[in-house]
Amino acid sequence: MTSFLRSDRSTPVAIWLLVVAALVLAMVVVGGATRLTDSGLSITEWKPLHGALPPLSQADWQAEFAAYRKIPQYQQLNRGMSLDEFKTIFWWEWSHRLLGRIVGLVFLVPFVWFAVRRQIPQRLFLRLGGLFILGGLQGAVGWWMVASGLSERVSVAPERLTVHLGLAFALLGALVWTALDAFAGWARQTLPSPWGRRALWLTALIYLQILLGALVAGNDAGLIYNDFPLMGGRLVPDDYWGGSLWATIAHSQGAVQLHHRLVAYLLLAVALAMGAAAWRSRYLARDSKVLALAVALAVVAQAGLGIATLMARVPIGLGIAHQLMAALTLALAVVFAWRVRRI
Repeated sequence: MTSFLRSDRSTPVAIWLLVVAALVLAMVVVGGATRLTDSGLSITEWKPLHGALPPLSQADWQAEFAAYRKIPQYQQLNRGMSLDEFKTIFWWEWSHRLLGRIVGLVFLVPFVWFAVRRQIPQRLFLRLGGLFILGGLQGAVGWWMVASGLSERVSVAPERLTVHLGLAFALLGALVWTALDAFAGWARQTLPSPWGRRALWLTALIYLQILLGALVAGNDAGLIYNDFPLMGGRLVPDDYWGGSLWATIAHSQGAVQLHHRLVAYLLLAVALAMGAAAWRSRYLARDSKVLALAVALAVVAQAGLGIATLMARVPIGLGIAHQLMAALTLALAVVFAWRVRRI
């Protein structure tokens, strides 16, 4: 393996990984739009290769539409939909899948190029292979998610949506971290500090909140209890208990929205406290302090955006902005966690 590798750092590799991260971010945005427009079940087959081509004739469109008319979503929610209306939701889902294919190519082709030219830092080679596998797994999980809505449900299973979105955000964070490693080379930490652990805990809490948000989205729980700060005038909604622990955690609309709210309060308090403590810390460099404040401000902005989105009953524009801001907040937290480990 070492014959393919050299150097401890590579700016071109770092730029490439940031480009891939930007494409993953675009996938998150398009995926959010696909969900908000109820477009995710419009393509009822998984065709990894020839599925890259859209319908090219009227007969092809009629075949796709005929397949969609067989599933419960059409029969129970969209009966009577015209072909033109079907094309609208089809293009959202097709674009989302096309972006996934583009991400794979933009990762694989430069990876081979950099490996042949021995520009990949040796310590990152196996990690990059893991990232490629994670990206491929994301495609399979995406189909596993879609398949849950093709036979008995009118939408995908919330827990599968959560896994799918969670993998996308994990991939985004890992790409950003690895790009920073490629740019900076080996860490040369000189002073002991608790900030590395603290920043990772903050990042984990942001990630947990994203997963809880995915459960809210998967259950359409943002369409109910649109008052704030109470829920239907109560601290705990009447329909909190779903009949079992799993049903409550994953499928109760009232419960998933309450959990998302509660963790938001916790996250807001932790982010603000950590930002203030970081600014006063004698261990942190100024750029680390600025990053801590940036994360805190991003959490505040995301909380305000979440409240506005909820009270407006999740219009598409606000819903997409809320998901995009979640991704940017996580990316900032990853940069902060990476930076404070390199004092």
